[in-house]
Amino acid sequence: MKFIDQIEIQVTAGNGGDGCIHFRREKFEPKGGPDGGNGGNGGNIWIQTHQNINTLIDYRFKKSIFAENGQSGQSKNKSGKKGSDKIIYVPCGTRVINNLTNEIIADLIYINQKILIAKGGKKGVGNTRFKSSVNRTPYYKTKGTTGETLYLKLELILIADVGIIGIPNSGKSTLVRSITKAKPKIDTYPFTTLIPTLGTVTFDNKDSFIVADIPGLIHGASKGIGLGIKFLQHIKRCQILLQLIDFTDNIPQIIQNIHIIETELKQYSNNIFNKPIWFIFNKIDKYNTKDIIKKIFSIKNKIQIKRKIFFISAKKKIGTKKLCKLLLKYLKKK
Repeated sequence: MKFIDQIEIQVTAGNGGDGCIHFRREKFEPKGGPDGGNGGNGGNIWIQTHQNINTLIDYRFKKSIFAENGQSGQSKNKSGKKGSDKIIYVPCGTRVINNLTNEIIADLIYINQKILIAKGGKKGVGNTRFKSSVNRTPYYKTKGTTGETLYLKLELILIADVGIIGIPNSGKSTLVRSITKAKPKIDTYPFTTLIPTLGTVTFDNKDSFIVADIPGLIHGASKGIGLGIKFLQHIKRCQILLQLIDFTDNIPQIIQNIHIIETELKQYSNNIFNKPIWFIFNKIDKYNTKDIIKKIFSIKNKIQIKRKIFFISAKKKIGTKKLCKLLLKYLKKK
C-alpha cells in the first residue's frame, strides 16, 4: 500500500430537512387543522482514528466528503428522517488543520479518538408548531439550515519514541530489523527505505517503545535533493534521535556525513535539531577493539563530539541489546 501522509479534502455536513405545511383533510374532518411535520437534522461529519489504518491513501482521490441531508417533514405530523452521520477514519497521529486559516483543529494520537468536525444543519419545523388560539390555520414553516463546510488538511505525523536518522545505507533498516519485528527493505543501493517504517522494541517485563526508521538524508535534502526532507515531520513526536553512522567509511567521509545530517536538521527545524541525539557508530564487527579506539580517537581530534556515543553492529546484533536497555531507561525518565 502506498504511503500517503498529507492530503487536502473538503467536508460538507448534511443540510437540515424543511418543515412541512399541511392540513388534515379527512372525510368527517374537512378542517382538521395543521398536521405538517418537522424536518430531520442534517448528518454530522466526524473524524476518528483507527488502529488498522496507517496511511491517508483512502482520501487521495476522494477530495469531497458529504454527510446525508435530513429529510423534509410530512403530513400527519411525521418528522423527516435525520441524515446519516459520516465518519472519516484516519491513522493515529493525524493532525487536522483548517486549510484556509492554518489553525490546528485537533491532534489525534489515541486509538478510537473521535471529534466532531462539521455539524449538520438544524431541522426546519412544520406548520403544526405555529398553531395557536389566534391562528388555527398557520401557513408557516421553516426551512432547514445548511450544514457546515470546511476545507481541511490532514497531516500524518507518526507516533514513535525513538527516531533513527542518517545517510543512506548507514544501516538504519538493519537496526530496525534486528531490534523489532518490523521488516523494512534492505539492500546495498541508496534509498532502499522510501517511506518511514515503525517497529516496536519489547522487553521480557512487558516494557516497550516504538522506533521509526526515516529515509536517508543527503546533502541538499532541505532543498529537495534526493528524497528531500518530506519525511522529517515524522520525527517531530520522537523524544530522542539516533544518528546512525557507518563506521567503515573513512574518517573524512564520517565527519562530512555528521555535518550533513546536522546541517539538514537545523535547516528543517530548530526544534528537531535541539532534540537529544545519540551518535551510533554502526558496523563495528569489521574492526577489533584496538582499531575502534584508534579510529574514534582520530575522529574526535578532527571534530568536537558533544553527543553520547555508542558502538554497535546492527547486522551481528553486537551492542544492540545494551543500546535498547539504555534507551528504555532514558525514556522512562522523560
